[in-house]
Amino acid sequence: MLVSYAITAGLILLADRLSKYLVMANMAEGESVPLIPPFLYITYVQNRGAAFGFFQGQVALLSAIAVVCLLFIFTQWNKIMAKSAFVRWGVIIALAGAVGNLIDRLRWRAVIDFVDIRIFVFNVADAAIVLGVGLLFWEVLIHDRREG
Repeated sequence: MLVSYAITAGLILLADRLSKYLVMANMAEGESVPLIPPFLYITYVQNRGAAFGFFQGQVALLSAIAVVCLLFIFTQWNKIMAKSAFVRWGVIIALAGAVGNLIDRLRWRAVIDFVDIRIFVFNVADAAIVLGVGLLFWEVLIHDRREG
């Protein structure tokens, strides 16, 4: 099972890194290309904050938070692996996304975003984090139903 987790995390990280590389190599910052107007665009943005523009310019703080979270996951690994599939997969998927964005912060001092739905702009790592956290919430909702 550990191999499945490693392969999944690796594929998410590969998709994140490759997609960001392609955007950076082929677009100027701020450039936007319509895919399905008016709903979906590829827009190259360097986000120097957290989600929705919070903590702008706080690269060190955001990187430190990510490292602390990653260290916590690694120290709790055996406990996480003893939990349900929703918890295990949620943590693995979110972990891969967190690593992808941490690499950006350490390398570029910004997270590279490009999937633009005109409400906000995000990337593959962000989507992985949301999916992973969604699986964790799903587990809480299922667990609460069984308990209640």
